[in-house]
Amino acid sequence: MQTPRAQQGFLGPDHIARAVIQNDFSNSDPFIILMDDFLDKKDNEPVGGPHPHAGFETVSLLIEGEVGDSAHTMKSGDFQMMTAGSGIVHTETIEGESKLRLLQMWLNLPKKDRWITPRVQDLSFENVPKVYENGVEIRVYSGTLAGVTSPVKNHTPVVIADMILQPGAKTTQKLPATFNAFLYVIEGSLEVGNSGALTDGQIGWFDRLNEAGESTFSLSGGSAGGRAILYAGQPQNDPIVSYGPFIADKDEEIRNLYRDYRSGKIGHVSDLPEEQRFMY
Repeated sequence: MQTPRAQQGFLGPDHIARAVIQNDFSNSDPFIILMDDFLDKKDNEPVGGPHPHAGFETVSLLIEGEVGDSAHTMKSGDFQMMTAGSGIVHTETIEGESKLRLLQMWLNLPKKDRWITPRVQDLSFENVPKVYENGVEIRVYSGTLAGVTSPVKNHTPVVIADMILQPGAKTTQKLPATFNAFLYVIEGSLEVGNSGALTDGQIGWFDRLNEAGESTFSLSGGSAGGRAILYAGQPQNDPIVSYGPFIADKDEEIRNLYRDYRSGKIGHVSDLPEEQRFMY
């Protein structure tokens, strides 16, 4: 169990950022970074802008608000998985007053797919597979959980689900035993098996097993209920090099990526052909 500290973000005094994951990658594999960003922007001064990524996937879940541009806008409950692969530039600019909360994960790619052709997958909240049962709501954004499967395609096997439990409601679910998994509580509190309570702003890692098969976990809602995002993924067990907006296998590859970006060789996401865009 960990309690990440909130700090002022790079977008100014109206931006609060919490680094939920930003530690030894050998322990969090395949999850590189998870940021929880709160923005309560009260002016019309633009913030953000275009920037590149390569060598991994950005996985964005918008908890509250709206973000995007005229080409594509994410709304509350929407999900996006952008495979940066060989390299992509995207623009995250917020021009007017805005209040939002965004969870953005950097997900490692299998080594064989490190430099794969970029693609973008958008899953609207209306089309997210959902399960409702006995005071429990489960929204499955990636992978399979609670008997339903997301349409989002994975390079790295990963389960991402929003789990909302009313006070005292209980659920028991299964995951592949070899997955690295954790819960991040974003509202209220949850009892996790016999391990005690996780409260708002806390992250709790599951035990990780080496043998194949399934692993079971149980949750129950706290006195006011609780909501947590579940992330569970297959470790890739390959070392990575991280610098700035890029992930690679070797330092030389990082240098080459910066050279390609400066020379304009990395294209913008808005220019991706239709066959590399998926809308669900």
